[in-house]
Amino acid sequence: MTKCLEKFRYINQKVKQYEEALAVLYWDLRTGAPKKGVDIRSEVIGTLNAEMFKLSTSTELGELLTELEGKDQWSKLSEIDQRLVAETRKDYDRAVKIPPELNHKYVMLTTQAENKWEECKENNDFASFESYLQQIIDITNEMIDLWGVKETRYDTLLDQYEPGMDVKQLDKIFGELRDALVPLAEKLSSSEHQPQTDFLDGQFDIATQKDYGTFILEQMGFDFEAGRMDESVHPFATGLNAKDVRITTRYLEDDVTSALFGIIHEGGHALYEQNIGEELIGTTLATGTSMGIHESQSRFWENIIGRSRPFWNRYYKDLQERFSQLKNVDVDTFYRGNNVVEPSLIRIEADELTYNLHIIIRYEIEKMIFNEGLKAKDLPQVWNKKYEEYLGVNPSSDAEGVLQDVHWSGGSFGYFPSYALGNMYAAQFMHTLESAMPDVWEKVEAGELQPIKEWLTEHIYQYGRMRTPRELIEGITNEPLNPKYLINYLTEKYSEIYKL
Repeated sequence: MTKCLEKFRYINQKVKQYEEALAVLYWDLRTGAPKKGVDIRSEVIGTLNAEMFKLSTSTELGELLTELEGKDQWSKLSEIDQRLVAETRKDYDRAVKIPPELNHKYVMLTTQAENKWEECKENNDFASFESYLQQIIDITNEMIDLWGVKETRYDTLLDQYEPGMDVKQLDKIFGELRDALVPLAEKLSSSEHQPQTDFLDGQFDIATQKDYGTFILEQMGFDFEAGRMDESVHPFATGLNAKDVRITTRYLEDDVTSALFGIIHEGGHALYEQNIGEELIGTTLATGTSMGIHESQSRFWENIIGRSRPFWNRYYKDLQERFSQLKNVDVDTFYRGNNVVEPSLIRIEADELTYNLHIIIRYEIEKMIFNEGLKAKDLPQVWNKKYEEYLGVNPSSDAEGVLQDVHWSGGSFGYFPSYALGNMYAAQFMHTLESAMPDVWEKVEAGELQPIKEWLTEHIYQYGRMRTPRELIEGITNEPLNPKYLINYLTEKYSEIYKL
């Protein structure tokens, strides 16, 4: 028993170490690696990934799993080892169905495609990106066939990002959101009390923006001795391990809040990764339990905390001190101006209400790709039509349309719903936190953010993958995921801002 467990843990740890090495290489590609080195770097990534894939699908690992799952052995395992075996089994059964050569081809393709996407977005050149995207779709379809189709083909992809979630549930949840948010957005647009936003126009020194963003990260509890912040075309966070968590942002000289809210968002991801329980470090359980729960933390910090009035009552004066352009703008004007609801083209710059419609659009398109056979060449047309239908806007270029997100170039189909799920999880968690900590908003206004981080660590962060999304949400809030909390939060907040 002991020898078997030791072998299993050794392999699991080695897989985790390969994941970390690959994450460093991906991070480097996205934060400034020379373009001419991309092809060679892709080969290195492909080779390392192939070795990790070989290890994680080895006959030895399969035999160890079978032995540890046996009746005599299972009962002797600790809770952590039982979960580690169960999660490894799920990963093993999925990976072992994919031929190594197909996995290698896919990794090489997506690595190259992510860099091609960056170039094509900059040049508004969907035509040059189309073949990469179609190849990714085709290989993903091959993998779906090998994994086994669930209720629908898209369900197979959803389960990889949000275990237990499927199209049937999402159609219902997203339907409720859409039915509540579309009329609310219309009411807000017709209100006579539109927030003032002209003060947001101007030139804001990037070095000063970085200084303020660093200050806010420190206030949130981000540990710079266990992390760092860099720049990239598309902001992201990557947890190499709990002691090395990296985030990126994108600074715009004519926008003082775009990078800031991006920093707070990615900082939420980072707090999750930095505060996973010590006993899980070095295992594949040392990461978020799902992308929906992970996104709940980024959206919790960015929107529910970072866009709240109490937050700006405390931190606005620090921003004013750095930017004299804001000295004659009071905190109420600033708060309302940064909570404007209006249709927009760019997801990452959307307000927190219409953001959910951006996600629903992507969800519906991804369903069309895998359940209805939509081709890459038709994506720009479908994309633009849905933006007109849902938001009443139409991209003037593919760069601000179908090319705006990096996700598809990396093969992350099924990921987008996580963002809206994250919004719903976050609102439900906040509802519970307000009951558990009645003075939570007084703490935010006083700049006391650590008790909030500690509550989240106690109830979410420390568990890593030890608990499923459903176990977390029900264990914390005593009910399954319920969209009413997000709907109520948005209705109350924006009714006050727009004086409905």
